[in-house]
Order: sequence, then structure tokens, then C-alpha cells
Amino acid sequence: MSLIVQKFGGSSVANPEKILRAARRAIRAQQEGSQVVMVVSAMGDTTDDLLELAAKITDRPPAREMDMLLSTGEQVSVALMAIAIHSLGHKAVSLTGAQIGVKTDASYRKARIKSIETTRLRKSLDEGNIVIAAGFQGIDDDFNITTLGRGGSDTTAVALAAVLRADACEIYTDVDGVYTTDPRVVPEARRVSRISYDEMLELASLGAGVMHSRSIEFGKKFDVPIHVRSSFTDQLGTMIVAEPERPDLPVSGAAITKDEARITVQGVLDRPGSSLEIFSRIAAKNISVDMIVQNIGQSGRADISFTVPQNELDTALEAVREAAKVVEAEDVTSDANVAKISVVGLGMAKQTGVAEKMFRSLADAGINIQMITTSEIKISVLVSRERAQEALRIVHRAFQLDQSPSETKPQATTHAARNGETARNEIAAAVVARLQSMNMEELTIDDISLDSSQARVTISGVPDKPGIAAKVFEDVAAAGIFVDMIVQSHPSIAGAATLSFTVPQNQLSKSVEAARRIAQSLGCKQVTSSPIISKLSVSGVGLRTHVGVAIRMFKALSDAGVNVEMINTSEVRVNVVVEGAAGEKGLAQLQAAFADVLR
Repeated sequence: MSLIVQKFGGSSVANPEKILRAARRAIRAQQEGSQVVMVVSAMGDTTDDLLELAAKITDRPPAREMDMLLSTGEQVSVALMAIAIHSLGHKAVSLTGAQIGVKTDASYRKARIKSIETTRLRKSLDEGNIVIAAGFQGIDDDFNITTLGRGGSDTTAVALAAVLRADACEIYTDVDGVYTTDPRVVPEARRVSRISYDEMLELASLGAGVMHSRSIEFGKKFDVPIHVRSSFTDQLGTMIVAEPERPDLPVSGAAITKDEARITVQGVLDRPGSSLEIFSRIAAKNISVDMIVQNIGQSGRADISFTVPQNELDTALEAVREAAKVVEAEDVTSDANVAKISVVGLGMAKQTGVAEKMFRSLADAGINIQMITTSEIKISVLVSRERAQEALRIVHRAFQLDQSPSETKPQATTHAARNGETARNEIAAAVVARLQSMNMEELTIDDISLDSSQARVTISGVPDKPGIAAKVFEDVAAAGIFVDMIVQSHPSIAGAATLSFTVPQNQLSKSVEAARRIAQSLGCKQVTSSPIISKLSVSGVGLRTHVGVAIRMFKALSDAGVNVEMINTSEVRVNVVVEGAAGEKGLAQLQAAFADVLR
């Protein structure tokens, strides 16, 4: 018999009518021959109401007691859902996280799942019950109630699907799937039938509100197909699986992150340990860093720019100014009125022309790009916040994301999608072995790699005006040059930026020639290059939610005296460029630093 997990968010169980509608959906799935586990969030705005109640008593409530308080919202929901199913003539049993056996660490308000006991769940299912599981909560080793933080019910659902080896994990919400971008900003946004885990991780980190990053990380790590569907219609929704809708298309989605603030540390001494000094101080204040751009240093000094949440800018600046003294930086600047625009797609790793198309579309609209960073499947630019929504619409149109792929095959959505697939059965066996040997949410590094096949080209003194990046990479593409990493630093006080990119070593001469032509035509300062660089990469699951990954990289390289020359980051990978001769040494250091989590 197949087994499915169905998750219903707060808006899907906001009142008795919606609870009954969800109950009927679960009953229908059981009548079609599946065992059903429902994961239910607190009703509507219950969690916000509970937070408000606590705030009326004190502005600093103990974290343990807040978890005790917030967990009651889900307890109400699961009981009402079980009552609803009984009222419709079917068997159900409601269980809290503690009753299920969801074991977590003791990080109140943001606990991580360590393990889930399945004995009671399976017994209840075998007795013919629909099991109603409370999302968002668990217990630590001392039996204290813990909550999982934002998106916790999604995380509970996918985690249960993993340990039960469910045939499907259906996430019911108030939208009917994953869209190419936010349809509230771009009305012509299109629902995609299928998206890859990596693409969804990037979009989730960029603020796409359909699902939270931790639940997608579970799906990728334990090979759980996730089906995002509407609670209110029978639309097919979107499948989140290993492969995208069309692997041959370079871009599958675009996103905007509005509440960003930019910090630039100018004139940092270009030596090992500078990045570590800055970012370790920020991490000590529990501030998440998003877009990191470090470019090639000039005259022994480099600029490091990055973004932080706007509401944490002041606290971050305190930490950065302390670090700036240690690294003998020349200045620290910031801007609270920026936004990040990104395009995401697995296909861009194998195709040229993606960056210049994005840059050209923005240039034609007169939108200035302040910073650029790229990864294998994402290109992000920083623009002024006042033009951010316009920029999102422009890049969405440039990549024709409103148009349905003409050759997309229908995605099967049956609950028994795994049956008869030998390869998937082999994967399932490997997943079960991993579940038995690890904490479920621990950081997992899949690969640490060294690429010594590339060279680097840098154009300094790039004018700070619209269209420069578009011109550069159109000319580079016209010369038949394949570009990997692109990093554009924030302009200096003098109003000029540094733009670096990496190319295959056998294309360096041609790249330098093209760069010199471009630099001359644009009035840039100079072109420099390095014939051999080493690109070190750490990739895996949990790089964003385990915030110390980049710091661990910087520390390992600093301890070995290896200087970091360029940085770019994504949801699933952190890349750094070091001097070519230091590549093997850097690789060995990273392998040792991540040995405990390398799979």
C-alpha cells in the first residue's frame, strides 16, 4: 500500500470550513488506497496572536516558554482535524511532535530535527487511522518542547516523508504551485510543472514564499518528491524533484529580495585571514550574510562587499567597523536602499549568453548594476530598491519566462510514482542507511573540488553607469569565450568598479584582447590577468541554514596562509579563487576542515 504525507498550512485550516475541506481531501486519498499522514499548522494567524500575547507581558520572554506557548497552536489544529475526520465517518488520531517522537536539539525557536521515531506512526496507520501530526514542533533530549522556526511545518512534513519513505509529500497551500516569479509583482508569471531541488533552494533563499529552505534541503538530502498544490482547487501544482521542467532551458525562475542592505569594506589589506576576520565577527552577532563579493585586489588592497537584512544593518556595521580596524581597511560604507535581482536555472551551467542577456535587458531600461555575483546556477545583481520591481519584470520578460516550454512532458503525480524504478529503489536504500547513521538536519557536504583549468581577467576603473556589464559580456561572447565566474565589486568613492571574470586557460589571450578593446572604448583604467588560478568549491545541503560554512572555509585557508582573491556564494555552493599554485594546498585544507560532514 502506498503512503502519502499531506501538509496543510495555516491558511488551509484557518476556520472549520477549511478544516473540513482538508479532512475530505485526506479521506479521499485514503479511499484511493493510500495510508495518509497529515501534517497541520496552527490555524490562520494563531502563531502571530500568541506572539502578541507574550509581547504584552514582556518584550524578552524566555525562549523555552515561548516554544511551550507556540506549540499549542498546532495542538488545537490537529485535534480539530481529527474531530473533523471522525465526524465524516472515518478513523483518525492526532499526535503532537512529542507523541510521534520528533527528537530535536535544544535550540529553542529554531530547533533542528535529529531523528524521528516511526513505530507509533506505523502502528496507527496499520490500524486504519489517518494520522494527524502536529507540524513545527518536537522535543529535545530532556523532553522540553521545541519549535522548528519559520517554515517548520513544511520541514516536519518532508522529514516525516523521508523517514516513512512515503510515495509522495503533498504541500497544500493558498497558491497552486511554484511560479517563475512572484505573480503579485509580475502578473504574467507562469506556474511551472516541475522544478529541481537546487533551483527551488535558490528561489527559497531569495524570498519565494512557497516553501522554506530547510524543507527543500530535506527533500534533496533524502530524495523526497515534493508536490506543491492548492488547498482550494484540484490543479496539478508543481513537483519539486531532482530534474527541472526543461534541463535545456538556461533559466527557470527569477526572484527579488527587497529588504537588503549593502556593506562595503574598502581597501582591506589583501592578505590571508582578512575575510575570516570580517565574517566571523558578523556571525558572532547571529547575522546572516547573503551576497558576498570580493574582487581582485589593487596595490595590495581589496574591497569586500556583501548584503545583510536591512533591519540588521546597524548591528552588522558595529561588527564590521571593529573588524575594519584589525584588517586596516581604508573605509566602511553602506546603503540601506538596495535590492537583489536574481535569475536561477540548472541549464545556465552549460550555456553561454545568460549573463549578457540579463545585463543587456537592464541596460536598455537604464537600470544601473551596482554589484554582480554568479554561481553555477544563479546570477544576482544589486540595484537600487526604487527600480527593483521594474528590474524583475524586465529580466522575467527577457528570458520569456511567461511562455510555457513547448516540449515539456507531463509530470506523473500518482502516489505510487516510485514503483518499478530500480534506480530509485537503490537510492531509497542509500537514504535509509543515511537516516540510520546521522542527525537528519546536520550539514552534509557532497563535494569539495579544485578546478585549476581556468584563468582570470580583471578590468579596473569601470565606470559606474548603466550598460557597462552588458557591453563587456556581449563583446566577450561575440569572441566565442566561455565565462564561468563573474564578480563586479561595488564602485569605490571615485565612482569606478572592478569587474573580474574567469575563462578557460586556452582562451586567456583572446579574453585579454577583448577586455583591452572594451576597456579602451569605455575609458576604463587597466586590464590585468592571471594565467592560472585555482577555484575551490564546497557544495552540499544546508550551506545557508548552517551559517558557518563560509567561515570554516576562510579559517581553513587562512590557517594555511592561502589568500582568498575572489568569493561568490549560492544556496548550494561556496566558491573562492586563490592563486594557482595554492590550489592543492587549499584543497587539502578544506578536505580536512569538512571531514566530519563530508559524505
